[in-house]
Amino acid sequence: MTSPEVPIALVLDYGGVICRTTFERQPQIERKLGLAPGTLRWRGPFDPDNDELWRDMLADRISEREYWHRRAAEVGRLVGEEWTSPRMMMAPAPNDPIDATTRPEALAAVRAVRDAGRKVGVLSNELDLFNGPGFGAKLFILKLMHAIVDATYTGILKPDRRAYQAAADALGAPIERCLMVDDQPRNIAGALAAGMQAEWFDVTRPAETYARVLARLGIDAAESVG
Repeated sequence: MTSPEVPIALVLDYGGVICRTTFERQPQIERKLGLAPGTLRWRGPFDPDNDELWRDMLADRISEREYWHRRAAEVGRLVGEEWTSPRMMMAPAPNDPIDATTRPEALAAVRAVRDAGRKVGVLSNELDLFNGPGFGAKLFILKLMHAIVDATYTGILKPDRRAYQAAADALGAPIERCLMVDDQPRNIAGALAAGMQAEWFDVTRPAETYARVLARLGIDAAESVG
């Protein structure tokens, strides 16, 4: 079997890949909402055995959007409010820097890819839906992207093959020369089915995953991600 050509463009999911997951940010969310530490017990990929709703999502019994809508509704009830959007839960506290949730490994990798003369972009199902309109113009790392394709506006969600083609087109690269990085197995399968190369992102090991991504791009990870 012929090995795929080295990718010339990197396509990143946002949640979990570029920014820390909501699971990792639970202590900050609890503090922001005045909840006791440890109130939020669902841990998704960090403890799937004790998160039945996460297992339902992985088994395609519910969508990822539905998972987060349900979790947001639960958290809203804890503070006596009716929350209809995950944005209400995921928004940073008023005094928190907006870039505080960005993974340092992500920023280092994006800079390395750009320095190597490659294109890098974002393909997200809910970028502005979960973070608010114009989010891409506010976050520093997103300003480094050559293209952002957000299903909030296109209405075409991964793993629909049209989403991956739209990302490749936006970056001006053949789809087979693009590398998709996503933390959801269904979206990795969708990328491969669309003809795009793919690397699953392990949110429990971000540095290791970014090292593999850069290696696939032929970029020295030791000099880029630490």
